[in-house]
Amino acid sequence: MTLDLLTENEDVTLSRLKKLLSSKEISSVELTKYFLERAKSKDDLGCFLSLTEEEALKQANKADEKIAKGEDAPLLGVPLAIKDVLTTDFGTTTCASKILENYHSPFNATVINKMLDAGAVLYGKTNLDEFAMGSSNENSSFKPVKNPWDTERVPGGSSGGSAAAVAARIAPASLGTDTGGSIRQPAAFCGITGIKPTYGRVSRYGLVAYASSLDQIGPLGLSAEDCALITRVISGKDPLDSTSMEMEVPAFDTEISKDIKGMKVGVPKEYFIDGMQSEVSEALAEAKKVLSDLGAEIVEISLPHTDAAVAAYYIIAPAECSSNLARFDGIKYGYRAEETHDLFDLYAETRSEGFGEEVKRRILIGTYVLSSGYYDAYYLKAQKVRRLIQNDFLQAFEDKCDVILAPTAPTTPFKIGENINDPLAMYLNDIFTIPLNLAGMPGMSLPCGFDGKNLPIGMQLIAGPWQEQRIFNVAHAYQDATDWHTRKPEGV
Repeated sequence: MTLDLLTENEDVTLSRLKKLLSSKEISSVELTKYFLERAKSKDDLGCFLSLTEEEALKQANKADEKIAKGEDAPLLGVPLAIKDVLTTDFGTTTCASKILENYHSPFNATVINKMLDAGAVLYGKTNLDEFAMGSSNENSSFKPVKNPWDTERVPGGSSGGSAAAVAARIAPASLGTDTGGSIRQPAAFCGITGIKPTYGRVSRYGLVAYASSLDQIGPLGLSAEDCALITRVISGKDPLDSTSMEMEVPAFDTEISKDIKGMKVGVPKEYFIDGMQSEVSEALAEAKKVLSDLGAEIVEISLPHTDAAVAAYYIIAPAECSSNLARFDGIKYGYRAEETHDLFDLYAETRSEGFGEEVKRRILIGTYVLSSGYYDAYYLKAQKVRRLIQNDFLQAFEDKCDVILAPTAPTTPFKIGENINDPLAMYLNDIFTIPLNLAGMPGMSLPCGFDGKNLPIGMQLIAGPWQEQRIFNVAHAYQDATDWHTRKPEGV
């Protein structure tokens, strides 16, 4: 077998790569070099901010030694990419920001250690919207990411580099983060699968914080099965993160084939709105039919406070952002402005020069809503709305359904530059993903069709807290019955 066959006939799923490695048809070093070369040859897509080649080959060598001894681990020898908002003690951690351009972390994020303990080879840090603030990956301080399906279009954000790398088969899977849809929306735009687990399922230690009560780490891959494996690896209580929960971690991947016959799938009427692209509605209607044919019962539900989610989110998230990003002051680490006159001047100039426009916009909004006289009017009210949104979901799962089916985004990918000067239009791309972060619920996006321009359409599956297994079961059954997730961009 030659490495060229990796992208022919069968796809580069984790299960396939594991079989090739365990049977010694391919070594981890060969596989790692293959993906490193693909990353270099497709650099024009902008997926990676850095490749950690030397460290990756060391990890691959260790993996090959273990395989030779007959040892095994869930991801042993498999090369994977990671979003450059997760700290690693090798390479740089930039968050796609000038203010951290040359920052070297002294420690690994907990999820990085879990991936390494599972035998993964981590060979590159993927591009993103600066500090994970954006829905198009145009806000990176270094370069935008292009969508492999149409390089004139965005891949979604903020985990656009992670999603585009998987779609272009530059990475078999990757880690992303999701604060308001930053795993699910890029997964939809790039025609792949991605899940945001329940808040507290995965440790956030070592994730450079944007909004601490909303951020969650999760995988992007070619299938629900691949995402289930990685979710199992990275989940669990972490003493270094007080928001991670002491919950049993199910064997998501080995329990994925359960029958979904009799499961109730709720369809929220508030998610099918005027202005949504007609082809998205049509693809969701067909997805409902597929699930019905598989034995699921489709029921209409209501999530009445959905229309308040975007407004609440863009008060709460910027408020937390303004607090979290205060640590970047030019004193301890990161970029420092030159020729400043006093401490106040140093702070102001460092942040003015180091942060991009979207980050500064959100810091200013957040500082305003937390300021004296406005806290109760904005922030406190938004938190009350957040509870109402959470209650909507909890009520639906208690009374009506096991999972919810909804669109991931109202449109297919838009053109680069199309919304960059219209923040409100950009923010509305997250209208269907934001409610889950406010409520702390798990949600997955998976491909369910294409529009007339051959651009991917994503559907979203949502479950109650700690019920990721239901999502994986429904997604796997759907992907067994369809082939949308196997489609590749032209030339890949």
